Amino acid sequence: MKILLLGSGAREHALARSLASDPATSDLVVAPGNPGTAAIATNLNINPAAPGEVVELATRMGADLVVVGPEAPLVAGVADDVREAGIPVFGPGAKAARLESSKAFAKEVMRAAGVPTAEAAVCSTEAELAAALDRLGTPHVVKDDGLAAGKGVVVTSERAAARDHGLACLSREGGRVLVEHYLDGPEISLFCVCDGATVRPLAPAQDFKRLGDGGAGPNTGGMGAYSPLTWAPDDLTERVVREIAQPVVDEMARRGTAFIGLLYCGLALTSDGLRVVEFNVRFGDPETQAVLARLTSSLPDLLLAAASGRLADAPAPTWSEQAAVDVVLAAPGYPGTVAAGGAVTGVEEAETLPGVHVLHAGTGFDDDGRLVAAGGRVLSVVALADTVGSARDRAYEAVSRIHLDGGQYRTDIAAGR
Repeated sequence: MKILLLGSGAREHALARSLASDPATSDLVVAPGNPGTAAIATNLNINPAAPGEVVELATRMGADLVVVGPEAPLVAGVADDVREAGIPVFGPGAKAARLESSKAFAKEVMRAAGVPTAEAAVCSTEAELAAALDRLGTPHVVKDDGLAAGKGVVVTSERAAARDHGLACLSREGGRVLVEHYLDGPEISLFCVCDGATVRPLAPAQDFKRLGDGGAGPNTGGMGAYSPLTWAPDDLTERVVREIAQPVVDEMARRGTAFIGLLYCGLALTSDGLRVVEFNVRFGDPETQAVLARLTSSLPDLLLAAASGRLADAPAPTWSEQAAVDVVLAAPGYPGTVAAGGAVTGVEEAETLPGVHVLHAGTGFDDDGRLVAAGGRVLSVVALADTVGSARDRAYEAVSRIHLDGGQYRTDIAAGR
């Protein structure tokens, strides 16, 4: 099949790698792509969040399937326009994408569907914010209601820091902020492929959101991930589908906004049971890099079945028994003001290690054709091995062979697991 993949990050490089290596794929175009996807597919420089440009390209190439990577095109309604053009698309329409673009809407859907989540207050004024901080207590959890590239959440015991973040969210046009009760316990990410009625789970993963070791420093888009989670309950995946994903998909169908695409369930295993931390409506980054490294069944067939409403008839995904660990290398200054342009070397040397592949995120070429940092998160270094510990060791050996002046990475991804 001919596939158009939208996006330019390491998540899209991971998706492109799985799609391109499958015999079901005859032609893969990534728009706009990055230097990594250019080596395995055709990159075309369009705006992935411009519905007209996407429909024109998909029509021109005769695409059998469009796969949307990032959230911005989904919120912009790209999937709606592609579906209206008669082309199967893996990704929800703009109304269904509100599960990610509005945390208040997601809470409303969860209440209606009876899905367990943290108590929260939606605030539109400074007075409401202050009252919510007092009522819900510490640690304070303050979330921007809208999209924030994974960096819109502050968890802090300092009231002043919580208040300042809340006020910054409120200062934006139409700004709203959520204050939530803090959820204790380890967090888990579970991706669920959905066709509007049927739900098929992928393998669980865990990501590491903060910049520094031990969870220190600011929130980021994610600094690494690993899969499988050998410590998680055996029935975790089954419970998430039964208690969370399926009720949400059913509720969205009841509202007339069928959810077709990837429902990312961000979960906490609390002392009171399983709770939803957040929903996203697309593959998560960096978890995708680890999860897809373990996938042994056909990704294009699975995504086309979902996009075509045939998921109930599709075989369940299958997984390698090996473990995957993904370590993110970020540019100096990330997640604040990023220093771009630094030379990136050693990628080829890192990939000579068995079970290692390097995925491009924020990379580009300078005038001399050298690979350089061109974004906040620069590379995802992924290693497969028989255990989480050995995959972790291999991933860090690979990272040690890559050089970027001032580059940042955590040294504790998957530590102790």
